[in-house]
Amino acid sequence: FGSGGGIDCFLAARSVGEQGRVIGIDMTQEMVDLARANAARLGISNAEFHLSEMEHTPVEDETADILISNCVINLAPDKAAVFREAYRVLKPGGRLMVSDMVLVEELSEEQEADRSRRDDWVACLAGAELKSVYLGKIADAGFTEVEVASVTHVGNGEGWRSKVRSMDIRATKPGG
Repeated sequence: FGSGGGIDCFLAARSVGEQGRVIGIDMTQEMVDLARANAARLGISNAEFHLSEMEHTPVEDETADILISNCVINLAPDKAAVFREAYRVLKPGGRLMVSDMVLVEELSEEQEADRSRRDDWVACLAGAELKSVYLGKIADAGFTEVEVASVTHVGNGEGWRSKVRSMDIRATKPGG
Protein backbone atom coordinates (compact mmCIF):
# COMPACT_ATOMS: atom_id res chain seq x y z
CA PHE A 1 0.00 0.00 0.00
CA GLY A 2 1.41 3.36 -1.01
CA SER A 3 3.95 2.04 -3.51
CA GLY A 4 5.14 5.46 -4.68
CA GLY A 5 7.93 5.16 -7.24
CA GLY A 6 8.23 1.42 -6.50
CA ILE A 7 11.44 0.98 -4.46
CA ASP A 8 9.85 -1.25 -1.77
CA CYS A 9 8.11 -3.25 -4.48
CA PHE A 10 11.35 -3.76 -6.39
CA LEU A 11 13.06 -5.04 -3.25
CA ALA A 12 10.12 -7.38 -2.65
CA ALA A 13 10.15 -8.51 -6.30
CA ARG A 14 13.78 -9.51 -5.93
CA SER A 15 12.93 -11.42 -2.72
CA VAL A 16 10.00 -13.39 -4.16
CA GLY A 17 11.87 -14.30 -7.34
CA GLU A 18 10.46 -14.86 -10.82
CA GLN A 19 7.79 -17.25 -9.54
CA GLY A 20 6.44 -14.62 -7.14
CA ARG A 21 4.35 -11.55 -7.83
CA VAL A 22 4.30 -8.09 -6.29
CA ILE A 23 1.34 -5.71 -6.52
CA GLY A 24 1.87 -2.02 -5.81
CA ILE A 25 -1.03 0.29 -4.99
CA ASP A 26 -0.79 4.08 -5.08
CA MET A 27 -3.44 6.79 -5.13
CA THR A 28 -1.68 9.09 -7.61
CA GLN A 29 -1.34 8.47 -11.32
CA GLU A 30 2.04 10.21 -11.29
CA MET A 31 3.50 7.66 -8.85
CA VAL A 32 1.93 4.68 -10.67
CA ASP A 33 3.43 5.93 -13.94
CA LEU A 34 6.82 6.46 -12.29
CA ALA A 35 6.78 2.98 -10.73
CA ARG A 36 5.87 1.38 -14.06
CA ALA A 37 8.65 3.30 -15.82
CA ASN A 38 11.14 2.35 -13.12
CA ALA A 39 10.12 -1.32 -13.37
CA ALA A 40 10.64 -1.26 -17.14
CA ARG A 41 13.99 0.52 -16.79
CA LEU A 42 15.15 -2.04 -14.18
CA GLY A 43 13.82 -5.03 -16.13
CA ILE A 44 11.49 -6.10 -13.31
CA SER A 45 8.67 -8.18 -14.76
CA ASN A 46 7.08 -9.61 -11.60
CA ALA A 47 5.79 -6.29 -10.20
CA GLU A 48 2.59 -4.56 -11.27
CA PHE A 49 1.22 -1.19 -10.20
CA HIS A 50 -2.38 -0.01 -9.86
CA LEU A 51 -4.02 3.35 -9.31
CA SER A 52 -6.20 2.94 -6.24
CA GLU A 53 -6.87 4.18 -2.74
CA MET A 54 -5.82 1.78 -0.01
CA GLU A 55 -9.39 1.51 1.26
CA HIS A 56 -10.66 0.00 -2.03
CA THR A 57 -8.05 -1.92 -4.01
CA PRO A 58 -8.46 -3.97 -7.20
CA VAL A 59 -6.75 -6.91 -5.49
CA GLU A 60 -8.87 -10.05 -5.12
CA ASP A 61 -9.68 -11.60 -1.74
CA GLU A 62 -6.94 -13.68 -0.11
CA THR A 63 -4.33 -12.94 -2.79
CA ALA A 64 -1.28 -11.79 -0.84
CA ASP A 65 1.05 -13.60 1.55
CA ILE A 66 2.54 -10.36 2.87
CA LEU A 67 1.32 -6.79 2.77
CA ILE A 68 3.79 -3.98 3.41
CA SER A 69 3.31 -0.25 3.79
CA ASN A 70 5.97 2.34 4.50
CA CYS A 71 4.78 5.58 6.15
CA VAL A 72 1.55 5.92 4.20
CA ILE A 73 -1.38 4.56 6.23
CA ASN A 74 -1.15 7.43 8.72
CA LEU A 75 -2.14 9.76 5.87
CA ALA A 76 -5.41 7.88 5.24
CA PRO A 77 -8.50 9.56 6.69
CA ASP A 78 -10.08 6.15 7.46
CA LYS A 79 -7.31 3.93 8.77
CA ALA A 80 -9.81 1.32 9.99
CA ALA A 81 -10.97 0.84 6.38
CA VAL A 82 -7.36 0.47 5.24
CA PHE A 83 -6.73 -2.29 7.79
CA ARG A 84 -9.98 -4.05 6.84
CA GLU A 85 -8.85 -3.95 3.19
CA ALA A 86 -5.44 -5.32 4.15
CA TYR A 87 -7.15 -8.16 6.02
CA ARG A 88 -9.35 -8.89 2.99
CA VAL A 89 -6.48 -9.18 0.50
CA LEU A 90 -4.21 -11.26 2.74
CA LYS A 91 -4.37 -15.05 2.65
CA PRO A 92 -5.04 -16.86 5.94
CA GLY A 93 -1.74 -16.84 7.80
CA GLY A 94 -0.66 -13.76 5.84
CA ARG A 95 1.43 -11.07 7.49
CA LEU A 96 1.01 -7.32 7.70
CA MET A 97 4.23 -5.32 8.00
CA VAL A 98 3.78 -1.57 8.48
CA SER A 99 6.21 1.23 9.19
CA ASP A 100 4.31 4.35 10.20
CA MET A 101 4.21 7.50 12.30
CA VAL A 102 2.38 6.99 15.60
CA LEU A 103 1.74 9.22 18.63
CA VAL A 104 3.07 8.00 21.97
CA GLU A 105 1.15 10.58 24.07
CA GLU A 106 -2.18 12.38 23.92
CA LEU A 107 -2.07 15.86 22.43
CA SER A 108 -3.35 18.98 24.14
CA GLU A 109 -6.05 20.97 22.34
CA GLU A 110 -3.42 23.54 21.34
CA GLN A 111 -1.12 20.83 19.96
CA GLU A 112 -4.02 19.21 18.10
CA ALA A 113 -4.85 22.52 16.43
CA ASP A 114 -1.19 23.08 15.54
CA ARG A 115 -0.72 19.80 13.67
CA SER A 116 -2.99 20.59 10.75
CA ARG A 117 -0.35 22.66 8.95
CA ARG A 118 0.44 21.61 5.38
CA ASP A 119 4.14 21.05 6.16
CA ASP A 120 3.22 18.44 8.75
CA TRP A 121 1.08 16.53 6.24
CA VAL A 122 3.91 16.62 3.70
CA ALA A 123 6.28 15.29 6.38
CA CYS A 124 3.87 12.37 7.05
CA LEU A 125 3.27 13.52 10.63
CA ALA A 126 -0.15 15.15 10.80
CA GLY A 127 -2.15 11.93 10.38
CA ALA A 128 -0.42 10.16 13.25
CA GLU A 129 -2.79 8.54 15.76
CA LEU A 130 -2.24 7.47 19.33
CA LYS A 131 -0.46 4.10 19.48
CA SER A 132 -3.32 2.34 21.31
CA VAL A 133 -5.85 3.62 18.75
CA TYR A 134 -3.67 2.68 15.77
CA LEU A 135 -2.94 -0.84 17.07
CA GLY A 136 -6.59 -1.20 18.08
CA LYS A 137 -7.72 -0.57 14.51
CA ILE A 138 -5.40 -3.33 13.30
CA ALA A 139 -6.82 -5.76 15.87
CA ASP A 140 -10.40 -4.66 15.15
CA ALA A 141 -9.86 -5.56 11.47
CA GLY A 142 -9.27 -9.16 12.63
CA PHE A 143 -5.49 -9.34 12.87
CA THR A 144 -3.78 -11.21 15.70
CA GLU A 145 -0.25 -11.09 17.07
CA VAL A 146 -0.28 -7.30 16.65
CA GLU A 147 3.08 -6.06 17.92
CA VAL A 148 5.44 -3.14 17.67
CA ALA A 149 8.73 -4.55 16.40
CA SER A 150 10.74 -1.33 16.76
CA VAL A 151 10.35 2.32 17.68
CA THR A 152 12.46 5.21 16.40
CA HIS A 153 12.39 8.77 17.69
CA VAL A 154 11.63 11.18 14.84
CA GLY A 155 14.18 13.94 15.25
CA ASN A 156 14.16 16.80 17.71
CA GLY A 157 10.61 18.00 17.17
CA GLU A 158 9.06 20.57 19.43
CA GLY A 159 5.48 20.69 20.66
CA TRP A 160 3.30 17.88 19.40
CA ARG A 161 6.03 16.61 17.02
CA SER A 162 8.02 15.48 20.07
CA LYS A 163 5.26 12.92 20.71
CA VAL A 164 5.57 11.21 17.30
CA ARG A 165 7.56 8.03 16.74
CA SER A 166 8.23 5.88 13.72
CA MET A 167 7.04 2.36 14.53
CA ASP A 168 7.50 -0.91 12.70
CA ILE A 169 4.37 -2.94 13.37
CA ARG A 170 3.65 -6.58 12.58
CA ALA A 171 0.38 -8.49 12.61
CA THR A 172 -0.97 -11.79 11.29
CA LYS A 173 -4.23 -12.81 9.65
CA PRO A 174 -5.37 -15.94 11.52
CA GLY A 175 -5.53 -19.26 9.74
CA GLY A 176 -3.24 -20.97 7.29
